[in-house]
Amino acid sequence: MPQHDFRSPRLFVDAALASGETVALDRNQSNYLGNVLRLAAGDTILAFNGRDGEWRAAIAGRKRPDSLTIADQTRPQDRLPDIAYVFAPLKHARLDYIVQKAVEMGASALRPVLTRFTQVSRVNSERMRANVIEAAEQCGILSLAEVAEPMPLDRYLSQRDAERLLVFCDETADAQDPLRALRSEPAGSHGIDILIGPEGGFEEEERANLLRQPRTLRLSLGPRILRADTAGVAALALVQAALGDWGGTGPAG
Repeated sequence: MPQHDFRSPRLFVDAALASGETVALDRNQSNYLGNVLRLAAGDTILAFNGRDGEWRAAIAGRKRPDSLTIADQTRPQDRLPDIAYVFAPLKHARLDYIVQKAVEMGASALRPVLTRFTQVSRVNSERMRANVIEAAEQCGILSLAEVAEPMPLDRYLSQRDAERLLVFCDETADAQDPLRALRSEPAGSHGIDILIGPEGGFEEEERANLLRQPRTLRLSLGPRILRADTAGVAALALVQAALGDWGGTGPAG
């Protein structure tokens, strides 16, 4: 695979990408390229759409950038490992943080769930999607994680694919070697759901319901209590190291 270009600016565009195509820029994209990055006609960037790989593109426009002319492909489209990050939403900046980190860690789907002790009753899904795009632009990621609408935890559990591995991170679980525990539960071809609860933890009835689910691994994240956003990063790192694509293979996409 071609090496990443970390020096050229990257821009997500919701348009088909192919050599010779012209892609119109919206006002926000034009402002970003022209006023924030100080780029002008003739400068080049990298463009991606989550479907057609990454392409080198030249900026066009007289007074301000108004379109891109697509040149050559720099990287083919890839696939993310089939890892869904399922989480109780957090407030404001901490929600932005965990969305960005989940994207950087390779999650293919973000699924907010509302639990008994969830502190947030409303979730700005458009803001989450904007954070997904921003993280992908900044970190050279080609595939965009799906953002689901929030739903109650019990409804999520009743609708999820029972053949997927559910990694249930629980601060009340006995501390053990988490990598060994994960490697004893191969993900197979049906994917993995990583569930992180709210700051107040799970209610006992919720915990009992989780433990009744098929293919559930109750996982300790060590001897210390972690904040929910920290726990999310730790759990994603453990799953990627044990069952994901950090070793070159991962659960099917």
